[in-house]
Amino acid sequence: MSAVRDRLVPEYYEPVRLPPELAAFSAAPETLGPGSPAKVGILDLGFALRGDRTELVERYQKSPLEIMRPLYVDPALPGMAFTYVMATGGGIAQADRYRQDLRCGPGTRVLFTTQAATKVYRMEQDYATQRVHLTAADGAYVEYLPDPLIPFAGARFHQGAVLTVDENATVVYGETVTAGRIARGERHEYTVLTNDLEIRRPDGTLLAVDTLRLRPERPGGVSGPGVFAGHDHVASLFVVSGRRPAAEIADTLHRALTDREVLHGASVLPDDCGAWVRILAREQPRVADAVRAAWDAVRRLLIGHPAPDLRKP
Repeated sequence: MSAVRDRLVPEYYEPVRLPPELAAFSAAPETLGPGSPAKVGILDLGFALRGDRTELVERYQKSPLEIMRPLYVDPALPGMAFTYVMATGGGIAQADRYRQDLRCGPGTRVLFTTQAATKVYRMEQDYATQRVHLTAADGAYVEYLPDPLIPFAGARFHQGAVLTVDENATVVYGETVTAGRIARGERHEYTVLTNDLEIRRPDGTLLAVDTLRLRPERPGGVSGPGVFAGHDHVASLFVVSGRRPAAEIADTLHRALTDREVLHGASVLPDDCGAWVRILAREQPRVADAVRAAWDAVRRLLIGHPAPDLRKP
């Protein structure tokens, strides 16, 4: 079986562990099912340092996931590869199965973002999933900062992300989830959203785990103090790095958000492998501003350069 064909078997794109909250909705849809044409989106990208510039040296993509060629748009870091992930279908539909493998070699500098917010559509049968595997080798500096996830009414979605980070590498990983299409009155009308994040070393050592389980119809919903606390947007930023002490990274995140109109909490990660912050905001511009402020602060701390403008093509 060829390498390309290997990517198209269910073992490759289906989740390793599916939360029971999602598994309860498993069903053969009346529309195209998992594995059908246009239902499996795959990105498999490899980056290497060539002189002073990070270049894309391996690429496999299968619609509805694809990328533009990397751009070099940061004047402070002209060799950093900016990679924009696009979904040609316009959003995630029932029975979609996505997988991204993002391999960043020694000494590389890469930023991943999306062309636009990720929309998760209503689902009447089954669910949708995405796997993200990001690897940062010795000396790499990698940022993964997608636009927000917007779940429509009736959406069912799971994402599982695994960050494999060398002791001498840095990964800045962000996630933002909204309560739904607020302007249409769809506030927490999705069915279920789940998210699992693992941070590991190359030898498999588990450093940290973060899980998110959102089921609005359960008693107490998701709007109470333990989750959204009456806000409409929740964001997280994880900074895995040994460039500075973990406590200093956490303090930097906290100071960057002290005067913003958001709720936030920052702390060190286990084994002092870095720090993280979670942010709650009532309006989208405020959460976007807060995430950028936190990102800019840790970027200045770790590599001495400000956050660039993420111009969307």
